[in-house]
Amino acid sequence: MPPTLEFSADPSRLDRDRVHVWLAEESYWATGRTRETHDAAIDGSRNYGVYDTDTGEQLAYARVITDGVTFAWLCDVFVANEARGRGIGIALIEGVIDELAPLDLKRIALTTADAHGLYERFGFRSLDQPEQWMARMGAATR
Repeated sequence: MPPTLEFSADPSRLDRDRVHVWLAEESYWATGRTRETHDAAIDGSRNYGVYDTDTGEQLAYARVITDGVTFAWLCDVFVANEARGRGIGIALIEGVIDELAPLDLKRIALTTADAHGLYERFGFRSLDQPEQWMARMGAATR
């Protein structure tokens, strides 16, 4: 029987240790991220989790960087390996989108190498003019 899931935007519920391991050791985009950097990122962002209501265990994480008015960047989306394939990613992104909806943001951006189908379910699509977007990459790996 799949767990009963609960979405939460309460940062005090985050299992910071677990989320750091997920990102620093298991993700393809934040490998090697220090705990100090990770904690600073959490503290400067809106944070979301999906939890098993029976055990309280955190099963997924996402954070959003936003000005709260016009733009948001959805990042660090991660579902625990043992919890994948059970709709937890869908519950996470649905919760994040619902939480951001009252802000009436002009744009929510993200990057992904492998979850296009998940995000397309929620209206994300490739950029019409990707050549207009640019990034300045830092020298340090974070």
